[in-house]
Amino acid sequence: MSEFENHSGTRPAAWYEGLTEAPDSPWAGRELPPTDVSYRTLTYEVTGRIARITFNRPEHGNAITSDTPIELAHAVERADLDPRVHVMVISGRGKGFCGGYDLSLFAESGFQGDDADSTAGTVLDPMVQARNHNPWGTWDPMVDYAMMSRFNRGFASLLHANKPTVAKLHGFAVAGGTDIALYADQIICADDTKIGYPPTRVWGIPAAGMWAHRLGDQRAKRLLFTGDCLSGKQAEEWGLAVESAPADELDERTEALLERIARMPINQLMMAKLALNSALLAQGVANSGMISTVFDGISRHTREGYSFQLRSATEGFREAVRERDEPYGDWKRAQFEK
Repeated sequence: MSEFENHSGTRPAAWYEGLTEAPDSPWAGRELPPTDVSYRTLTYEVTGRIARITFNRPEHGNAITSDTPIELAHAVERADLDPRVHVMVISGRGKGFCGGYDLSLFAESGFQGDDADSTAGTVLDPMVQARNHNPWGTWDPMVDYAMMSRFNRGFASLLHANKPTVAKLHGFAVAGGTDIALYADQIICADDTKIGYPPTRVWGIPAAGMWAHRLGDQRAKRLLFTGDCLSGKQAEEWGLAVESAPADELDERTEALLERIARMPINQLMMAKLALNSALLAQGVANSGMISTVFDGISRHTREGYSFQLRSATEGFREAVRERDEPYGDWKRAQFEK
């Protein structure tokens, strides 16, 4: 039988065949990319048409280190290039998605951490940043920006990837954790997830600058003017999350969404994402990120910012955060226990 007789029209719903599954696939006979790459801050796995990126520092609340954006961008690129993958999902192992930057490392112990070797001598070197955050020294805002903009660049790989990205949130997605989640194309969360950016109260501005783009002007300001957090259920009601579910149903509901997306042809998914991203990018996402990153640096070098940093160094980061949040009634998960 000739190739003209054995064409795709002879096979039911051939358009749902994957790039590597069709008889006439360009990948026929080619070795496919390995999926056994190891990382320091996350794990990467491909199951069927889904790439699963999971933050893997549960003992530290999956807090962000200088390795995190580099490894996230690398994993996203792997999934983007793999012809088997139709959609990526990013989640966190343990009690929550991501508790933000490892600020106990940054604020409390002078930026000295166990990940220094991978960044030694660069603008990400913890010792370099420690010296640039000395309350009695001179602050170079562009050294600060060079560091933080690279964190943003890594997180933004979720937005700029050709293929759809889904963030599955549970437990907590706060501070820098929201910088990551809000770059995803879709957010699905547990009803009781704590989502927000409390550091706007002192020592932080969301560097990714995505809140207004995801929530609109007034609702974004409502959160950032107070540092208040949303529950996962509220996030769905406000349009920040596409879906919310009871915690014990989150896995099942996420898998149902992933399976529906993964059934679509990759080229259709890419075209839909690129078309919709064009509108989002026209809103000025890049400009928002640049301005917000500069202001995030400034917020850590104000009189109040230095006071928070010195309090963290003197009494410990947790105590400084307690003092920051208790007046608002939401220290840890207090607002969800009322």
